[in-house]
Amino acid sequence: MGIAVLVFGVLFLLIASGGLLLFYREEMIERLSAVVNPRPKQGTRLNNTLEQTRSSLTGVLQQFERALPKSEAEVSVIKQRMIRAGFRKESAVKRFYGAKVVVPIALCIAAFSTGLGSLSPFFVYAMALGLGFLGPDFWLGNRIKARQAKIRRGLPDALDLLIICIEAGLGLDQATARTAEELHLSQPVISDELGIVVLEQRAGRARGDAWRHLADRTSEESVANVVAVLVQSEKFGTSIAKSLRVHSETLRTQRRQKVEEMAAKTTVKLVFPLVLFIFPSIFLVTLGPAVIIMMESFNSFLAH
Repeated sequence: MGIAVLVFGVLFLLIASGGLLLFYREEMIERLSAVVNPRPKQGTRLNNTLEQTRSSLTGVLQQFERALPKSEAEVSVIKQRMIRAGFRKESAVKRFYGAKVVVPIALCIAAFSTGLGSLSPFFVYAMALGLGFLGPDFWLGNRIKARQAKIRRGLPDALDLLIICIEAGLGLDQATARTAEELHLSQPVISDELGIVVLEQRAGRARGDAWRHLADRTSEESVANVVAVLVQSEKFGTSIAKSLRVHSETLRTQRRQKVEEMAAKTTVKLVFPLVLFIFPSIFLVTLGPAVIIMMESFNSFLAH
């Protein structure tokens, strides 16, 4: 009986292997050929094309950047703003100044090609130059605000994960590294900032200085408060986990109060659309037929 079962199992394995080879032969051949003669994938070619296009645009913007006069203090301020917006490469400042030259020219060309410049040439071209020159500044300001908002939203989750790691037995440095790794997909902005803190500490910077650099880099009040809590906890020897838990609850309370404040302001903000758009339509629909009937009645009465 045992020999029969063994023979049946061997035959089943042979038949199954033959079936797999028969039905998945082409796929196996493609895999083997890909291993023997690797070819660049279509996605890699697309990425290379996009990278070449980006480098070409960067070179063009850097050429235009030289035509714009600037001081070292101004460049330092712009570099700090670019870091707050998440652009840390040296070429980011050059692209920014290049955009301040290219965008006005592009807007003037658009005004000329569309015929708007013929309506009022001085006003149209002055507006195009002004908006084009100030447009990159507004764009950069919006990017900074959006990044700070993402940091504010992700900071309580990061603090909770830090608390869990610290209470599990990890030190603050290891907990920061693990938090940055775990939040890479859900909160990429805060993960990026915490990763920089970890890299600075590994490079030899003191823990307090690395966290203070995080507060200066983000320019966010909630992050500055967290840094102050960490520095004070390390200085006075208090429990970091308890301090972070209290601060995390405080941040969530502040966020809830902010939402409630925004909801309370909604009634005031709805007054203007109600008065300007909704009420006239309601008056027109409700009183319009009555006015028409009254006018017809008066016309018929005057006619008699």
